[in-house]
Amino acid sequence: MPDADFPSTAKPRYGTRLPVQATPRIPVIALGLSLGLFLAVTFILCVGFDLLFPDQAMYESWLRLLPGFTWLSWPSFFLGLAESFGYGWYVALVFGPLYNFFATRSGR
Repeated sequence: MPDADFPSTAKPRYGTRLPVQATPRIPVIALGLSLGLFLAVTFILCVGFDLLFPDQAMYESWLRLLPGFTWLSWPSFFLGLAESFGYGWYVALVFGPLYNFFATRSGR
């Protein structure tokens, strides 16, 4: 018995059309804020750890990674905090657009 939905002159279509999914994109601002805050919180925790356990201190690593940072004064602490936050934004501003570019290109 012929299908009642199709007129006799129309060609039936086979299969179901799948919905097209948008290419996943990383929001760069959200990535920058989250990475910046993550690294700033990590810096605060590491400074606190160094103060609690001076024998296990990592401040020599901070001296190499953070330009202008010295152990430990309030201006130096805030400089290290700002530089840690800035490193998070650096990663976001480089990684986010690169990921979005390559995700879009591979999604074609």
